[in-house]
Amino acid sequence: MKMITAIIKPFKLDDVRSALSEIGVAGMTVTEAKGFGRQKGHTELYRGAEYKVDFLPKVKIEVAINDDQLDQCLDVIQSAANTNKVGDGKVFVTTLDEVIRIRTQETGTSAI
Repeated sequence: MKMITAIIKPFKLDDVRSALSEIGVAGMTVTEAKGFGRQKGHTELYRGAEYKVDFLPKVKIEVAINDDQLDQCLDVIQSAANTNKVGDGKVFVTTLDEVIRIRTQETGTSAI
C-alpha cells in the first residue's frame, strides 16, 4: 500500500479530484497549506508599502492506494495539476505499513 501526498496550487484541486475519481480513487484528504520552494515567495504592494510574501497558498492532497494503482495515480495527478509554471508543486510517495478502518476493524488493502 502507498500514500501519495501531493502539494498543488489551490485552483487545480477540482481538476485533480475529478481526475482521481475517474480512475476509481474512492477517497482523499485535503488540507489547506502554505509553503514555498524554488519560487521563494513574491512581493506585493499594500497601501503604498511593499512587503514580501514568503509563504504561498497551497493545497495538500493525501491519497491511500493499493500498489497496483500507483503509476496511474501519479500520471493523473501530474497531468491534472500541471500549469507549466514555477510552483506547480510536488508529489511524495511513501509506503504504508498498515491501514485500519476504525468502524469495521478491517485492515490492509480492504481498509482502503
